[in-house]
Amino acid sequence: MGKADEVRAFYGTLLGLTEIPPPHSLKDRQLVWYSAGPDSLELHFFPGTPDPEHPRHLCLEVENIESARRQLAEAGHRPYDTVAIRNRPRFLCRDPFGNLIEFTTILGEY
Repeated sequence: MGKADEVRAFYGTLLGLTEIPPPHSLKDRQLVWYSAGPDSLELHFFPGTPDPEHPRHLCLEVENIESARRQLAEAGHRPYDTVAIRNRPRFLCRDPFGNLIEFTTILGEY
């Protein structure tokens, strides 16, 4: 499955998200779907080429921001800082496919 295995290694194994089956009607499209939090939030991964320069991103709230940064760096990824937001320690990191992800811990109102 190639890239699908890489998606699973990053989002499932490294980030610990729960893979969910895509709808049966889409089974032939090589999709990988994840549950990413409460309220039925889902991430859907399609084969294709993302734009690694575009600033659009998804944001994942993590319990321990420094642990998440360290885990990504130890796995060979390059987390980096961005503009600070009050009560939202955060960093950015690209996944293996060029998608931008913000990691944050919400400490209060900004």
